[in-house]
Amino acid sequence: MKRILLKLSGEALAGEKHTGFDEATVTVVAKQVKQLVDAGTEVGIVIGGGNFWRGRTSETIDRTKADQIGMLATVMNCIYVSEIFRSIGMKTQVLTPFECGSFTKLFSKDRANKYFARGMVCFFAGGTGHPYFSTDTATVLRAIEIEAEGILLAKAIDGVYDSDPKVNPNAVKYDEVSIQEVIDKKLAVVDLTASIMCMENKMPMYVFGLNEENSIVKAMNGQFSGTKVTV
Repeated sequence: MKRILLKLSGEALAGEKHTGFDEATVTVVAKQVKQLVDAGTEVGIVIGGGNFWRGRTSETIDRTKADQIGMLATVMNCIYVSEIFRSIGMKTQVLTPFECGSFTKLFSKDRANKYFARGMVCFFAGGTGHPYFSTDTATVLRAIEIEAEGILLAKAIDGVYDSDPKVNPNAVKYDEVSIQEVIDKKLAVVDLTASIMCMENKMPMYVFGLNEENSIVKAMNGQFSGTKVTV
């Protein structure tokens, strides 16, 4: 694939601490992405904010405000991770759907394409810029907008299962599953809004475990061992 959108979970980047940043984990991710960029792949990245805050972390705060805190958590994550990327020799830019002063640039497809043409990794922070939409939805939206050929979902789990493997030891992993089946069976690869957007815009997803050795590179070079979600 010439251009991909990589989704990283905030919790995964926190490593065993489960909160904040784990620099060793992020550096491993950065080195893998550098291999892709050096091979000519254009990489956009969306990062969740769960290592700091989830939209419903507090039941007392207004949902809109809670979601705004979550959006800012993703901005912090993208700024941090982009700097780790820079430290190993990549060029990066963080784009947001709202103004963040001099911290980020305002997102537009044209601006993203300009940065891709310069060999830069684009971080899409701040979600969609609106409450009630998850980073799953932001991931699919940005992938569609930048005309990515596929979405790489790097998760804490190594693929899509017919039930929760943490609860059911007999859960069966899919090698390949259609987005229609994901929706019909409520397999929760991404949330329903994101799933429908993938289906309507024919955006395939590749789901794999971030913690597996060299998993991002393997997902791109034919050694993929996760689940392909077809459209």
